[in-house]
Amino acid sequence: MKDFYRLSAEEVCRELSVDPQKGLSTEEAKRRLQQYGPNELAEKKRRTILQMFLSQFTDFLIIILLAAAGISILVGEAVDAILIMIIVVLNATLSTIQESKAEKSLQLLKKMAAPTARVLRDGVIQTVPSHELVPGDIVILEAGNYVPADGRLIESVNLSVSEAALTGESQPVEKLIDAIDKPNLPIGDRTNMVYSGTVVSRGRGKAIVTATGNETEIGKIAKMLTEMEEEETPLQRNLEKLGKQIGMIVLVICAIVFVVGILEGNPVLEMFLTAVSLAVAAVPEGLPAVVTIVLALGMYNMVKRHAIVRKLQAVEALGSVNVICSDKTGTLTKNEMTVVKYYLHPEHWLKHEVSNEPAGVLKEALTAAALCNDAFIAFKDNSRATSGDPTEIALALAAWDFGLKKTELEEKMPRVHEIPFDSDRKMMTTVHRKDHTFVSYTKGAPDVVLSKCTKYVSISGEVKEMSEKDREQILQANQRMAQDGLRVLAVAYKSVKEGQYQDLEQDMVFLALIGMIDPPRPEVKDALEKCRTAGIKVIMITGDHKATAQTIAKELGVIDSEGKTLTGSELLNMDIDELVKVVEEVKVYARVSPSDKLKIVEALKKKGKIVAMTGDGVNDAPALKRADIGVAMGITGTDVSKDAADMVLTDDNFASIVAAVEEGRKIFDNIRKVVYYLLSCNISEVATIFVSILLRLPLPLIPVQILWMNLVTDGLPALALGVEPAEPDVMNRPPRDPKEGIMSKDVMKKIFIGGLLLSMLTLFVYGWALMEHDEIRLLRTMVFFTLCTGQLFHALNSKSLKHSLFKVGIKNNPRLLLACAVSFLLLLAVIYLPGLQDVFGTTTLAGHQLLVSSLAAFMIVPLFELVKWFDRRKS
Repeated sequence: MKDFYRLSAEEVCRELSVDPQKGLSTEEAKRRLQQYGPNELAEKKRRTILQMFLSQFTDFLIIILLAAAGISILVGEAVDAILIMIIVVLNATLSTIQESKAEKSLQLLKKMAAPTARVLRDGVIQTVPSHELVPGDIVILEAGNYVPADGRLIESVNLSVSEAALTGESQPVEKLIDAIDKPNLPIGDRTNMVYSGTVVSRGRGKAIVTATGNETEIGKIAKMLTEMEEEETPLQRNLEKLGKQIGMIVLVICAIVFVVGILEGNPVLEMFLTAVSLAVAAVPEGLPAVVTIVLALGMYNMVKRHAIVRKLQAVEALGSVNVICSDKTGTLTKNEMTVVKYYLHPEHWLKHEVSNEPAGVLKEALTAAALCNDAFIAFKDNSRATSGDPTEIALALAAWDFGLKKTELEEKMPRVHEIPFDSDRKMMTTVHRKDHTFVSYTKGAPDVVLSKCTKYVSISGEVKEMSEKDREQILQANQRMAQDGLRVLAVAYKSVKEGQYQDLEQDMVFLALIGMIDPPRPEVKDALEKCRTAGIKVIMITGDHKATAQTIAKELGVIDSEGKTLTGSELLNMDIDELVKVVEEVKVYARVSPSDKLKIVEALKKKGKIVAMTGDGVNDAPALKRADIGVAMGITGTDVSKDAADMVLTDDNFASIVAAVEEGRKIFDNIRKVVYYLLSCNISEVATIFVSILLRLPLPLIPVQILWMNLVTDGLPALALGVEPAEPDVMNRPPRDPKEGIMSKDVMKKIFIGGLLLSMLTLFVYGWALMEHDEIRLLRTMVFFTLCTGQLFHALNSKSLKHSLFKVGIKNNPRLLLACAVSFLLLLAVIYLPGLQDVFGTTTLAGHQLLVSSLAAFMIVPLFELVKWFDRRKS
């Protein structure tokens, strides 16, 4: 596609074969509609709900669970099979519901299209459905219109277009018709172009349609979204890997137990049932349910912290990120222009500070800024209502801060005449009655206003002649403010006579330069500091100009004086491999396009980073979807960005992302604790039976006891561990290695140590019981009691795999204490209630037998404390 912004209006007309005075003919428009297709976004075929549901059963851990359910039915344990199936179906249903909501981005993009458009055809202006627009059509644009297609302007009268949804630029863009002969110009700098989905905020114009449908800039975004494959989150990848590991380990161990048992002379059927029971016990069927519940509770907690999580896995995945790519406007900043600095001549700088007594010349400058102003502002009950241009709102609020209320000023000095702003003059002038005299106030671009001034008001209030040296000093002050990233306006005045308004913008008196900026949110600095201590790199990506971006980034501490910044035009000249080489050095990107943002995320992911991307515009949607975690803005965000994201911030606040990081880290820790607890307990059961067989001892547990133990000790305590409060150092450690799964080497080591310690303690009780008794039912009851109680004590060990239980405490999670208490009561019921004794093959334990079993079970606590102590010493 040609760079139409580089061509003159006449060249564009020739290129698209259209007469600017008549437009296309109806016949030619129909022919081009056949050639180019309708002006709407193409849609790919979506999966049905049934296809989504069935796809949930391809996960390896789910397959293992289904196999376990089948085996449970074979051995007559229907209750266990039903429980497993309920868990699997519930998990699949929740995942399907989330997935069915996730693919709405294209429909929301379509909503941004104008339903109709006014075009010039056959020499007559007519209204046509926007989907019938074709390249070459001449579109009429007026304030309030959605731009229906991409186009090259051929007429512009005071035309400004709000392109924030597409480019991220916070201010409406003034549109011109002159050609811009610069290659690879970012979208935000193509001031002679208009783009589909943007909104005309002021003025009127005509544009020749240059692209329709999927060829528009918004169409390219839609194409990115539809072609982009959904990626698994780190948690999904970890759980899939874990499922395969568990499956292989279970199959190998159970096969060994079965073969060794037969070789030792045990009956084949008994060993088969034992091996199958161990297989069911070793597979943590409660894990998918516990993970789902933990994530759901995390979602609930995030709502309290101003974040709505749209996908369950996003809560944990956000806790894994080591890079946050943040939009500037509205996320790091307030998203409202604010006056911060004044320049009064000669060489007098003032910061904007609230005061009831502004200096003489400053008071006059603020009066001018408030009256030469079309913004509406009103305060009521500690809240304010504003409307109008953001720059004019900022000026009115600045005057209000000094007690100069716009409404009161307008009553005292009513407007009697005006010359509206236009992009050619770059000024606005209003005339006001002041008692029995008249004064005109002008505001506009500093260089233009200054060229019309012959005098200035000094600090002392004297009106002095302006020399060339004075003019040069004021222009230097303007340049200095612009380099600091400020938007600068000049204000001037002139005393006039009633009715004599022909030379209002000549021989004016300069008052001041006023600098404004979209300032940082006050709480963001603390949030960024937390990110630093948590080892998370923050990158600022914005559609604003480089100077503005750098000013905000330096003020927040995102970059220092030597920090590297890249612009959209520089990115265009880099391929992905070149960007990968420097991406870790860059902390600020300015004037970027949608494809630039996507390229940045791609480069970071190629570096092995877990990337969170925040944004609010349509232009952010592809990058939000491609990032590991997309975070959209709930207040200023477009529907498209929200739908593409995994999480939506209800307060548009960067600080809420830090809260999400903390919540995510806590959740991953808790999932890891649950996995540790479940697997170490399961290993203790397998090891106890395996060693007993090797030592040619009677089987210490029967299948029904194994299955019951697995059901009770793996259920409530595991769920309670999933809501364990965050550990004290959760935000004072670097992000974990993205390649490190739930089963890290340290966790694997502790799983086996914990499981073997529990098994050794149980076998000790088994040996002690064998020396005292030979009644097999009593022996098995003592083993059963010791192993169950030991696992409940081990749940307390699992509160932290690093810190001492005495440091973490046991009172901070009452749910865990309650879960262990309930499980223990159920254990006592199985041992002491006659009706259950026959079912589970147990018998009543005497006091000394209960004491020995209880003491052995408790020993898992001090023994595991020793393990953690040695680990802490080594680290």
